[in-house]
Amino acid sequence: MSKPMLILIAGPYASGTDGDPELMARNLRRLEEAAWPIFRAGHVPMIGEWVALPVLASAGASGSADPLAAEVMYPTAERLLQHCDAVLRLPGDSRGADQDVAIARERGIPVYHSLDEVPGASVSAG
Repeated sequence: MSKPMLILIAGPYASGTDGDPELMARNLRRLEEAAWPIFRAGHVPMIGEWVALPVLASAGASGSADPLAAEVMYPTAERLLQHCDAVLRLPGDSRGADQDVAIARERGIPVYHSLDEVPGASVSAG
């Protein structure tokens, strides 16, 4: 296998939830469903919220609806993309995920639109 990649999983988190924590948690679980196939393929999955949410909490923010979130959520993904080798863009409306894709394309980072496109990964395997 080729060198393991750090792959940012991008898709809806807060979009379409109207700030409902339960819906946001469901969206995060949906993003996380892609983590195992990516890891099993020999890569390292990354989700921006895995970094941004603890940063917000440590800053004393009340969550992603807190005014401080604007200074943390998108900037976290942008900083992560300086280290990522690829992006997996999951379906669904998401301004943040669309921004991640735009940044990846500007930087020449591959953007995959399904797990089957990720080298070594397959939704049907294991």
